[in-house]
Amino acid sequence: MRDAPAEATKLSELSSHQKKSGLAAWLGWFFDGLDLHLYTLVATVFVAELLMVKEVDPDVGLYGSYIQAAFLLGWALGGAFFGIIGDRLGRSQTLVLTILTYALFTGLSFFAENWWQLMIFRFLAALGIGGEWAVGASLLSETWPKKWRPWIAAVLQCAVNFGILAAIGGVFLLQKVPGYEPRWVFLIGVLPAFVTLWIRKEVPETAEWSAEKGKQAAPSMMGLFGRDIRRTTFIASTLCAISLTGHWCFMFWQQAFIRSHPEVIARSLDKASVVATALFCVISASVVGNFASGWAAHRFGYRRALAAFFGVYFVLMALTFAYPWSLNQTYALYAAVGFCQGVFGLFTMALPPLFPTLLRTTGAGFSYNIGRVFAAAGTVFFGIFAKPSDFSSVLLYASILFLPAAILAMWLPTEEATS
Repeated sequence: MRDAPAEATKLSELSSHQKKSGLAAWLGWFFDGLDLHLYTLVATVFVAELLMVKEVDPDVGLYGSYIQAAFLLGWALGGAFFGIIGDRLGRSQTLVLTILTYALFTGLSFFAENWWQLMIFRFLAALGIGGEWAVGASLLSETWPKKWRPWIAAVLQCAVNFGILAAIGGVFLLQKVPGYEPRWVFLIGVLPAFVTLWIRKEVPETAEWSAEKGKQAAPSMMGLFGRDIRRTTFIASTLCAISLTGHWCFMFWQQAFIRSHPEVIARSLDKASVVATALFCVISASVVGNFASGWAAHRFGYRRALAAFFGVYFVLMALTFAYPWSLNQTYALYAAVGFCQGVFGLFTMALPPLFPTLLRTTGAGFSYNIGRVFAAAGTVFFGIFAKPSDFSSVLLYASILFLPAAILAMWLPTEEATS
């Protein structure tokens, strides 16, 4: 075995293979977060530019939601597609393919001349982002000690947060450049491609996958619906679908809500700065939430931790949009909601072990990313029916989704699937 023994208690006891796998997955998550939010930071202004209308035009919200929905749909399909490849080709090689995919098509978004071209590029970039999550999660679940998993999940989720903060910083700096255009931000998304050169050279395949691959061929995706595993597949997929729909409704529409805040309008505040500040509050608090959820999972188990965080997510999100608040109070409430978002890091380590080894990447990718399909539908639904002056109602209704998510979390299996 190339891996250090599972009883390793400190970093110095981990093998070189484990450390390299951890760094590779962390970098993949970091650039996921970077590419993920480059669009949301410039969505309103860039879509308005492509449509050649003003930012307040209703078509901006509508077509912007179409683009985001296509992105979420691509994320879901990418999780399933690259999940299958990861179970056949291996974790390390597939990780390289996923990162190259989202780096290439995020960069190509720079060349979009109309809204549907941007939608296609975002869809294709999302294939790689969705696939990277599934592959990276399986890579670490097969190499790092079991008892470290809640903390690994927290650290990986922080990588996404830091990637988002990097996107905020990158956009902020670009806005200071004379002649700045919103499309410039997509060139930042090319950077992850260079990481794949190191991964391909330094990160070997996992011993667990190599051993199982030598014994049998990987089963097809239909194996997820076999008699012994289909209950797990349905519960995990439904939980992810419900919770991610509510989460992405918040993440996409919160920027529209804060841009139309009465205080922002009355004081003629710079909307781009307000949006960036709000997102910074969300993501910074989420970093703390990652470790809080990791502690809760370590102390009480994944099921109870997921249920508790989803319950609090509902309460805080409903409170945020049920009443009028000052701008500073809204920032504080955004941070509170962001803290609850740490819960999504738990899926990273909770889902892969529920499935057999040669269905691990497929199962984790399918279950988690199927939620993107429903999130995509929800984003379009609210884009069609939301009134520009009433985003609070949209977000209030979306918060209700976290109630059934909290209940369903308690139905997750407690034992790992055998391989």
